Amino acid sequence: MSDAGQIYPLGLRVAGRLVVVVGGGPVAARRVGALVGAGARVRVVAPHTVLDEVLDEQGVVASETLEPAGEPPAGGVEWVRRDYRTGDLDGAWLVHTATGSPAVDQQVADDAERARVFCVTAGDASAGSAWVPAVARTELTDGAEVTVAVTAGRDPRRSRAIRDAVAAALQSGVLPLRRHRARPAGSGPGRVWLVGGGPGDTGLVTARGRAVLAQADVVVVDRLGPRALLRDLSPEVEVIDVGKTSGNHPVPQHEINALLIQHALAGRDVVRLKGGDPYVLGRGGEELVACRTAGIEVEVVPGVTSAVSVPAAAGIPVTHRGVARGFSVLTGHDGAASVPGGPDHTLVLLMGVTRLAETAEALVTHERPADTPVAIVEDGYGPRQRVTVGTLATIADRAAAADVRPPAVIVVGTVVRLSPAWTAQAR
Repeated sequence: MSDAGQIYPLGLRVAGRLVVVVGGGPVAARRVGALVGAGARVRVVAPHTVLDEVLDEQGVVASETLEPAGEPPAGGVEWVRRDYRTGDLDGAWLVHTATGSPAVDQQVADDAERARVFCVTAGDASAGSAWVPAVARTELTDGAEVTVAVTAGRDPRRSRAIRDAVAAALQSGVLPLRRHRARPAGSGPGRVWLVGGGPGDTGLVTARGRAVLAQADVVVVDRLGPRALLRDLSPEVEVIDVGKTSGNHPVPQHEINALLIQHALAGRDVVRLKGGDPYVLGRGGEELVACRTAGIEVEVVPGVTSAVSVPAAAGIPVTHRGVARGFSVLTGHDGAASVPGGPDHTLVLLMGVTRLAETAEALVTHERPADTPVAIVEDGYGPRQRVTVGTLATIADRAAAADVRPPAVIVVGTVVRLSPAWTAQAR
């Protein structure tokens, strides 16, 4: 036999063709399941089998016989209930043998060689004339399917490990597979994904978010989106920076909506990359309505919201048994004073640094006294993450002294006392 370095990789279309599987154990059953799924006409030769579970999953019933009775239907199975005999391979395009008996497997391989039929031997790969790679099929975001097949020196464990690693990289978008052919004229609009990029750390972006980003033709990004992800994009991907900051919206929301629609109608796949989650004070709902109204297919890919994750980065849980039973999330320029609840109800303020003094004063009520703890977490999960703590009475002055800058998340409530920063910083 030729050594593994001289294997010629080849894909086979077995639909409607006779494939003989010799053996009825678990290995043979897996082979049968895969062949039935590929539409082959499968003949199993074995005195006993464990096929029932595999075939039940696919809704197939094997016809039982003592001798081959003609070819089974495409996607069907004929079970010849006896030991293998020379002649059972007649008419076969491909043979798999997995009997557990080296002598029988060798006989099957020899018969296949004389009949000029490729044979896969499960017990001893070197005895056969063909090998089955470790296979994974991954559906991409554009509906295409990628098949990964790995042969690693006829080492099945290594093959499976490599296959699983490549498939995982494809599914997560770590290994990008963009569509490189332009859409045919008249093929319809592209799609829009509203992707939550999380609090800024690229490790906190979901696998689905990475996968759709790897398929994008256009990426429309905010200032708070995880910009490190942009470095991994293909050079031909167009990146549009709409750079919103608190109180400074260089690209108004209606123009952002129009950008998404314009590029999608041109047949391009568009990712709207946001910080946090698209639906938590991110105007994702407005963008979804605009796209759907224009007839654009749109999908929302949730993200890790900074309203919960950034406090967690500072050791602050927004709820804690015996301390806080609930929480509210609002922007720093909303009517914070109208939010009910005392120190046992956590308030999380986004985009609140510029109006901190005004907001802190408004938050002081009978239920929420001036000594209610407050924490400001700057650049959560980023390189300059910093926590400044105080109370509603002192936080504005402390923030000014520390030169606190956005992006920052403000947490108001007794849960702030759980943060290491509360203990470390003098009251």
